[in-house]
Amino acid sequence: MKSSLTLRRFIASLVSVVLLAPGWLGLSGITLFAGFVPLLWISASYDGSRRSWWAVFGWALLVFAGWNLATVWWIWYATPVGPVAATLASSFLNMVAFMLFHTVSKKGRKSLAYTLFVAGWIATEYWYTVGSFSWPWLILGNGFSHDVRLVQWYEYTGVFGGSLWALVANLLIFEAWMHRSARRWAAAALAVAGPMVLSGIIYLSYRQPSERCTITALQPNVDCYDKFAGDDASQERNLLELMSESPADVRFILAPETALTRYMDEAALDRYPHLRPFVDTLNARYPDALFISGANTLRFYAPGARTETARFDGRIWYDHFNTAIALSGDGVQGLYHKGRLVIGVENTPTWVFRALKFLVIDLGGVMGQIGIGQNRTVFEAGGVRIGPAICYEGLYGDFFGDFVRRGAEVMAIISNDGWWGDTPGYRHLFSISRLRAVEHRRAVARSANTGRSGFIDCRGDVVGPSLGWNVRGAISCELPLNREQTFYTRWGDYLGRLAQYVMGLCLLYYAAWRVKRKNHLVE
Repeated sequence: MKSSLTLRRFIASLVSVVLLAPGWLGLSGITLFAGFVPLLWISASYDGSRRSWWAVFGWALLVFAGWNLATVWWIWYATPVGPVAATLASSFLNMVAFMLFHTVSKKGRKSLAYTLFVAGWIATEYWYTVGSFSWPWLILGNGFSHDVRLVQWYEYTGVFGGSLWALVANLLIFEAWMHRSARRWAAAALAVAGPMVLSGIIYLSYRQPSERCTITALQPNVDCYDKFAGDDASQERNLLELMSESPADVRFILAPETALTRYMDEAALDRYPHLRPFVDTLNARYPDALFISGANTLRFYAPGARTETARFDGRIWYDHFNTAIALSGDGVQGLYHKGRLVIGVENTPTWVFRALKFLVIDLGGVMGQIGIGQNRTVFEAGGVRIGPAICYEGLYGDFFGDFVRRGAEVMAIISNDGWWGDTPGYRHLFSISRLRAVEHRRAVARSANTGRSGFIDCRGDVVGPSLGWNVRGAISCELPLNREQTFYTRWGDYLGRLAQYVMGLCLLYYAAWRVKRKNHLVE
């Protein structure tokens, strides 16, 4: 009997992994509505003893580690230790939220336990997004990136609204399944279908802005592992050839992250001869356009003026930035420094990086601690303003919204996705951009080194041409311009901030209740 129950629990844990993973593997996220149900059953099948607590801990760790590995295994292509490091970091916060719920569910009121589960899970997801070392890939709301027509209300809630939806649906489905109650099944069905219907109404009633501009996205298809050791001049010629395929009325021409591989001193950008051909091409053929490209730039500091991230070369302190540079026919028009850095690779103190190099998670960008951009910069051409997000920044809804709050009417994402090979990694990074479009009602143009370059409208629909894996080319599309701000743009991740307070109140209430119960003041 005991071995049979153990087998059922093992099967249940595997079912949880299978239900949680599809939204990150190119499939629908609808299975998320039942992803926690088997794990909730495992928790309910144990009593409140310490031995049982550790048993549930083991099953939960199996589920969350399995879910993480099933969805981030592709990091292996860049660094074998990457999936392990990502799984440890992500699973830790998953375990904090679930084991707090399990503990309270055995010794406290069910309503309190369920509230703590929802608030604790969203709070720990929020912590993914605000720390220096963050990994927000597996925020539950991101699992609906292939179902944008079902989550049009993200313009009010952001992805944490999707997490709230999935968690509440799981609890209601679990309760209905445990009690076999038609009334409870009806409540669960309403919780799942209601937001879908609302989203459908928003989707059908939304009208794209009428004002538009043409954007060209370049995909040079350069091997990212040879990119920085290759021939800089040939890569620049490649970009110039692709650039010449832009239509005459183009407003913005986008090149990927670090497409310009030479290191440049920001104080002397106009003196670099390799930028002159791009400026001349714009001046001769696209006088109203702006060329936006990823670049490596350096900023040098006088003694005593260095930043925390600055490096020392034996003579002078300097910062190395992952930069978006804007060029027009008149020369350099602006710079934007990447502000959300890739965990382990770009955002590691230099001494830590040297000591623990074998542990870093290589997700693209430049190796070692680099300078951190402090402000979102918006570029402008012909009266149209565009936000130049760089790669990993597309994972952060509130951060992405800062470009919009600063006046961006359309968004660009320049990225370097080739590190992981032809895997779900770059595909999901593209699909998450669709959620950003819905949250802020801003069209998105995406230029990748290779992987997927394409265009997304204000409803999150993929429009116009796109370029897939291992394809070189230039594509153009007319995208709508929007000047209005959504509720989510104005208020950001308020659900995450609120969840922290609710989680804290739940824990305080539980602690007070336990003290009173110990002193026989409550039943």
